[in-house]
Amino acid sequence: MERKSFAQMDCSVAQCLEVVGEWWSMLIVRDAFLGVTRFEEFQRRLGISRNILGERLHSFVKAGVLARVPYSEHPPRDDYKLTPKGRDLWPILTAMRQWGDDYAAPAGPPVELVHRSCGEVTHAEMVCGGCGEQLTSRNVRAVAGVGREGNAFLAP
Repeated sequence: MERKSFAQMDCSVAQCLEVVGEWWSMLIVRDAFLGVTRFEEFQRRLGISRNILGERLHSFVKAGVLARVPYSEHPPRDDYKLTPKGRDLWPILTAMRQWGDDYAAPAGPPVELVHRSCGEVTHAEMVCGGCGEQLTSRNVRAVAGVGREGNAFLAP
């Protein structure tokens, strides 16, 4: 089944999916955050076919999510390292992990986050950048942003 491109859609969610919405993509990002940098290690950990992994890594490099960093000339070999744009995917990956912990991990979270500063097991929360109040789907509303003419996609 051929994937639809969202490149022309005027929606930030669609634009994010254009970069990370392919099968395997967020697992590659997860492993990059865990320190995996080499093609063979991604392939071994994920069990992904080499051609699919190569396509995903190439698309991440093209999108600026990963950077290729040579580590061997003979034979030519590269590390794949997260760029600042790639590191900005951390909140998305964390939200996905927390959702999975809540709804798809009956034995409990397979991985927990420990805050380096205080040493406590923690979870991420979305808070308002203006007042610090916790954000939920019930206490926010969508309005047309500065990059949008009109608001056709917004519900009343």
